[in-house]
Amino acid sequence: MNRKLLVGLLLGVVLVLGFALVMPTAAQDRWDGADDLPVNPLECPAAEGAGEASPAEMSMPEYDGGQPTDAPDLAGQPIVLVDVPKLVGIGYFAATTLGQQQAAEELGNVTVTTDAPTEANIDDQIAVIDNYITQGVNGILFAANDPVAIAPVLTRALESGIHVVGYDANSEPAAREWFVNQAEFNGIAKAMIDSMVAEIGADGSFAIVTSTFTTPNQARWIAEMQAYQGKCYPELTWLETVEAQEDNVLSFNQATTLINKYGPDLDGIFGMTSVATPAAADAVAQAGLCAVDAVAGAAGSAEDAVAVVGLATPNAMKPYVTGDFAGCVKSVVLWNPIDLGYAAVYVLRAVVDGEFAPGDTSVMAGRLGELQVVNGSEVLLGPPFIYTAENIDGFDF
Repeated sequence: MNRKLLVGLLLGVVLVLGFALVMPTAAQDRWDGADDLPVNPLECPAAEGAGEASPAEMSMPEYDGGQPTDAPDLAGQPIVLVDVPKLVGIGYFAATTLGQQQAAEELGNVTVTTDAPTEANIDDQIAVIDNYITQGVNGILFAANDPVAIAPVLTRALESGIHVVGYDANSEPAAREWFVNQAEFNGIAKAMIDSMVAEIGADGSFAIVTSTFTTPNQARWIAEMQAYQGKCYPELTWLETVEAQEDNVLSFNQATTLINKYGPDLDGIFGMTSVATPAAADAVAQAGLCAVDAVAGAAGSAEDAVAVVGLATPNAMKPYVTGDFAGCVKSVVLWNPIDLGYAAVYVLRAVVDGEFAPGDTSVMAGRLGELQVVNGSEVLLGPPFIYTAENIDGFDF
């Protein structure tokens, strides 16, 4: 055998072994989510609309939520709520808080306060909820950092006669009455994968920056993305999934590490949080890998470009869609978090008033109109929305 060829083969083996050693095992093991729930991938684009049913048309599973013990009859009376999101200090949960305040003002008989840790730490979140159970409130709104770990404290709230409604990130169903789902997991998955394929093609390669592998909504989105990608785009290559703890600096560093690690083999990055997506876009821009030469020296060739698709608030993404790095990001997948917080308050008020109970198939939510019940004890806000250069400047949150 040619000596140069032999050396090349040996070097290749060393590199492959080295890559296997540094590849996070947890990342490889978490592509199908952090739970064992079944996946339900939607139809591929070529069969768009074929066989898809609206929530109202699908068979409804039995109610699987919990119920408070001896909750006081406060129908029509003023109630005090506490909102405990994953963390405070980021635009996304500032938007849900704004929606909650709007709903409380409209209703006139609801007071809601947001209180949560400044980092997405489940132990700190549990401590905040426990404190309000002791203080005494009429209702708790939450977005869980961990669906299992948060369940015992929410169950204690129910046992104390406190109403419990989740939004954004669910708990185990029996630990709350209802969960306001911003969009069904398979709908988010389809929007994310289709948007990425539109940029990198059906045989490109991508990586994911998420918060943690156990964060419930992100774990389910990733599980559904994997199922939908396998069904509709089997030639896509899924390189790696990394955690970034909903931290801006860590998200930027993780995206930068992916760019440096995979080089030209990386065609796209998914951001699974409102922190990870703008941070990944910034990393791509700083690396000069935007597909569009929006700023001199800040964009690379289309051949070397890294697409960024993810979940984020419009304001955080405007610099990369229509601002200084215009065109670096083409698609931002989300919903309106203001509406999400707004709906959560209306759902809890309806529960307290006896206007929304197990077995109901819909609930009225103020300006949002009638929202459908799905999956037994979830209220569906609606389908995901895709922000682009054509519409993103019309939103301010």
